[in-house]
Amino acid sequence: MSSRPSIQISSSSKSASSLVTPSLAALADPPMRYVDGAMMDYFLIEVVNTLRESSAVATARSKRIEKEMVDAGLIPPPQPALPTLPLKTENPRDSTVSLNSRSGKNAAVDEEEEAIRTRLEAIGLHVGANFAERLCRDRSLFTETLDVIKFVCKDLWAACWDKQVDNLRTNHRGIYVLQDNAFKTITRLSSWEGRADATRKAKLYVAMPAGLIKGALQRLGYSTAGVTAEITSLPQCTFQVRMPKGP
Repeated sequence: MSSRPSIQISSSSKSASSLVTPSLAALADPPMRYVDGAMMDYFLIEVVNTLRESSAVATARSKRIEKEMVDAGLIPPPQPALPTLPLKTENPRDSTVSLNSRSGKNAAVDEEEEAIRTRLEAIGLHVGANFAERLCRDRSLFTETLDVIKFVCKDLWAACWDKQVDNLRTNHRGIYVLQDNAFKTITRLSSWEGRADATRKAKLYVAMPAGLIKGALQRLGYSTAGVTAEITSLPQCTFQVRMPKGP
């Protein structure tokens, strides 16, 4: 019984791929990182609550500093707000009077929520810019505005909210309307005070998604693009995108 001669393979004849260590391969082609689909929902809930507490602390601190400066004579005292006179005789059953009496409180609440909305949008700008850069790593440059909008409606939407936009409309003059009939961020949002209060609160929770879309557009070269979120009935949300004439 004859035995076959053994074949010796020299180290110089080994393929180049066998010389690449796993660490070098990971640097050349980094693995995809996956997160739980509900992570962004939980994260946004905590972000809104955290920013609300942070804004309250910052407002109290600024008022305390202002009072100290007024007491020290460094700045003049603030002018008192002019009272709003009711149009009719005050009546507990009159809804107009009750609204006027709460106008000062509502103005303070609106000012506080506007500050939170601004900070949420700023967070979304950073997240959206980095997200768009990640998704466009292997893509060629966009040459048409419509291609950019389609990228937002399909790729960005699917990556962030696990679906595509339900409806896209445009007036062909730089205005695009992106409609999501069941926007994931506000799908489970409710309020014990009723649907109207839930819709009002939902407008705060779509500030970060609006900033995310705007940040993605800015990273793609449309630095002057504007994004406005509108909610008429939950859980539907509409984003109006105003694109410039050219990148």
